[in-house]
Amino acid sequence: MGEGQGLIVITADQRASRRHADAVPGALEALAALPTATLPGSLPFERTAGDEIQGVTPSAEAAVDTIGTLLRTGQWQVGIGLGPVEEPLPRSVRSARGPAFIAARRAVERAHRCPQDLAVDANVGVDEPAEGGIEQAVLAAEGALWLWAALLSRRTAEGWEVTDLLERSDSQKAVARTLGISPSAVSQRLRTAGWTEGRRGGILCADLLAAAAGRAVGSTRTGPVPDDGGDEDEDER
Repeated sequence: MGEGQGLIVITADQRASRRHADAVPGALEALAALPTATLPGSLPFERTAGDEIQGVTPSAEAAVDTIGTLLRTGQWQVGIGLGPVEEPLPRSVRSARGPAFIAARRAVERAHRCPQDLAVDANVGVDEPAEGGIEQAVLAAEGALWLWAALLSRRTAEGWEVTDLLERSDSQKAVARTLGISPSAVSQRLRTAGWTEGRRGGILCADLLAAAAGRAVGSTRTGPVPDDGGDEDEDER
């Protein structure tokens, strides 16, 4: 098998899993329900260790949907790995290999020390400093994702209710009828929830993540993203 197209590998580790119930079944159900879950070139999320799940997507937009779904619960630390994945893709992510998986492993380990519960890393299989703008592209994508995650973390249950309804409705008036409140009250809740900023932020994150993924595939070198917090484990897969 050879290294093929660049894909986005997402590895998520449950926070404080020893003190809380197993969150894997609920996460797998939520991720499988996403409209982007069955894109061609994807590998569905599976449990890959006791409290860890992993999946693969070819789409930065799908990756952002996935990241948002995981971060919303506050139960997961998320690593996003960019780079090639060996082809042909197997049916199960548990059998998949490639530099993007190494990057995702580094990222999920570093996520424990990040301002938000996620990190991005890139790997093309050569352990040398990044060239060709990869490092800057990864940092830009990661920084945008941190800002977006911080916005989502402040959204209340009431805010999620109204934004979820608007995602499925054709107008704020329809949401108002469903909730039994006035359209102006819906508008106020959306402003409080950061609805517009969240949507624009998600688009920006997807654009920057796609740019970083493209650079990761186009380069011949890479290295871990700079980190001020300790050494990284190189658990290669």
